[in-house]
Amino acid sequence: MKKEFTYLLLAVFVLSACKKEPVELNLGEIDASRYVAIGTNATAGYADDALHYDAQINCYPNIIANQLTDAEDPDFNQPLMNENFAGINLNDDSELILGYKTDCKDTTSLSPIRRTTQGNTAAWSENTYASAPFDNMGVPGVSILDVANVGYGNSAAGAGNYNPFYTRMTSSETNGSILGDALARNPTFYTIMLGDADIMAYATSGGTQNPIPPSSGAAGVGFDGSLDEILQGMSGAGAKGAIANIPDVLDYPYFTLIPYNGLTLDSANAESMNNVFNPIGLDFVVGDNPFTIECDCNQPYNVRKMVPGELILLSIPLDSVKCKGMGSIHPIPDKYVLTLAEIAEVDAAITAYNAVIQQKSQTYNLALADIEGLYQSLSSGIVYNGVTLNAEFITGGAFSLDGRNLNPIGQALIANQFIEAINSQFNAAIPKADVTKYHGILFP
Repeated sequence: MKKEFTYLLLAVFVLSACKKEPVELNLGEIDASRYVAIGTNATAGYADDALHYDAQINCYPNIIANQLTDAEDPDFNQPLMNENFAGINLNDDSELILGYKTDCKDTTSLSPIRRTTQGNTAAWSENTYASAPFDNMGVPGVSILDVANVGYGNSAAGAGNYNPFYTRMTSSETNGSILGDALARNPTFYTIMLGDADIMAYATSGGTQNPIPPSSGAAGVGFDGSLDEILQGMSGAGAKGAIANIPDVLDYPYFTLIPYNGLTLDSANAESMNNVFNPIGLDFVVGDNPFTIECDCNQPYNVRKMVPGELILLSIPLDSVKCKGMGSIHPIPDKYVLTLAEIAEVDAAITAYNAVIQQKSQTYNLALADIEGLYQSLSSGIVYNGVTLNAEFITGGAFSLDGRNLNPIGQALIANQFIEAINSQFNAAIPKADVTKYHGILFP
């Protein structure tokens, strides 16, 4: 292959010597006494492919809550994981940490590995709602279609019909809903960050599962109607709010790390590939070549070469690529690839969803946080207090070890985008968070 995907870490976080005068807190037109957040992964504090304590306490809603008050301990309740235990994902895996891993070629490198052999499965039965109803209603992976879905935490509904992350924080498995629980807090201010999970569910399946909900349609069917239902509820009692638009998720390291033409062949391997594939019109050369992928073409072989612009997902088993011929003699399965047609579908959905968000922000007098612009800046690279941050996997400094979700530094950047929008919309002077106080990926 073109690269041995060895993961290096941003070694030093250099702080600027310049000091800024502190901003005196002024909430302007908002009442932040009861702040509630609704959203998906970033809102919940999901990072490193799991929900875990460190990511939760460093999630953007908790950072915003701290900036909205002069109090040292703001009243913002979260369904926190146990601080001393591993995190959990839907496969019962723990969070990823940076450690040493030996691949199929006996090469040892610094790579993402699981913190423990199994995640903290006891978390699925932990629910402290009765003693402390939650202000952070972020639920990993939640579709916008399910935010008002009563019984969305009911495990009796069966796999695929409920969300275990919501089960551990619901007011009632049978009668609770994310929106209902948020409204029960009588919010005076709220933030919304939804829609990204609907697009990511499709994209991370390689376009093989989880069709993207249409941009228009009634509540529970389309993005427009579902968002309208949520905003009507949250704004109905006079609460003011802020909403985020959706970034181009395909710029995440999860989709960009592995090049489409990372198949490097010597003369012997090129000859072997040509002996196999020349009869169906596929040619290979010494040096860099596109990977082979499954397709509905070249019957009965169902294989073709990737073309520029197509993407390989980070979920691909790299040992199979390195040592078992995946992407060469054996084409990469469709679930690990996004084709140009699938990419176009993702791009169209993001554009349509953001148009709806823009319109709703005006209808409901919401502050519009330009999260799309933030991620665009990360793609090209930004400098914050002398530190360069970009969207490179691990070395870029902003993404967590799953390549899809941001680390605490990135979360602070999201918080600041919200604060900037809130200040502008509601004549406030809320100080931005000091990003340098938040950590990136940690050394082993």
